[in-house]
Amino acid sequence: MVTLFLIVFSLVGGASAKDCFRGQLSERFCDRNGDMVADVPADSKDWINPSTLIFSYTPVEDPSVYARVWDGFIKHMEQVTGKRVQFFPVQSYAAQYEAMRAGRLHVAGVNTGGVPVAVNCSGFVPFTIMAAKDGNYGYRMAFITHRDSGIGTLDDLRGKTMAFVSPTSNSGFKAPSALLEKEYGMVADKDFKTAYSGKHDNSILGVVNRDYDAAAIADEIMVRMAARGVINMDDIRVIYESEPFPTTGYGHVYNLHPDLAAKVREAFLTFNWEGTLMQQEFAPFQQERFIPITYKEHWSVVRAIDEAMGVKYECR
Repeated sequence: MVTLFLIVFSLVGGASAKDCFRGQLSERFCDRNGDMVADVPADSKDWINPSTLIFSYTPVEDPSVYARVWDGFIKHMEQVTGKRVQFFPVQSYAAQYEAMRAGRLHVAGVNTGGVPVAVNCSGFVPFTIMAAKDGNYGYRMAFITHRDSGIGTLDDLRGKTMAFVSPTSNSGFKAPSALLEKEYGMVADKDFKTAYSGKHDNSILGVVNRDYDAAAIADEIMVRMAARGVINMDDIRVIYESEPFPTTGYGHVYNLHPDLAAKVREAFLTFNWEGTLMQQEFAPFQQERFIPITYKEHWSVVRAIDEAMGVKYECR
């Protein structure tokens, strides 16, 4: 069993009441209602009500592209909340979690595997994900290789170089690692070499450019890159696809003023996608609306993978 110490933060202040139930949450948070996310602070003086809301989307290969994609939504959020909203292009998953923990990030889209880290260590409260018009949602973890690599099955990965994204990525590390070890008896850096690319996009481009023999990625990102002409799917062979996982989780920091948090939720759930760059970017993967979710229910499969791998969230 693999034990990963994903992220370590030095936190000051926070909840100290003896009746404060936390579960896996950092000691600065409370979860008195049992929903597995941090409660809004009981004392209103600990609420934040910034004049500018900072919003970030999970790290991608070209943040400037996504700043444009999100522009229409940001304007909508400004109208609903009455606040200025600024897009914050984060360069790594860890930077995103740290920015929220430090109070520099208020609203975010967090990658699937990183949601538990952000929830437990940064006070992230996810409440929505993208879905198809009929409400169906999810993406698949895929193993990919170059069309001419000679790799046709997961067994062929023995002795090869496998690209992962980061230790916190669900489809880019945790799920594929668990699968390879449990189903194929292959252990990282024993049966195959590993590399960490930092982003799904980097892993995909690394396979296309033959920097890596194979990579574990989220198929929705590959589809979007192909739709924009960044990659040619003829260069890629998919050798495995998983059952669906929940996609990027969107939410706010736990100590946002409750009235403002309600407006942020309203902004997501009332956004009209028709004719927007959001629709153009995400519709190819059947993501054309936001639907309400809960961390406790919708991330149970991700937490189960973490538990099976012995993952621990250290948020000191």
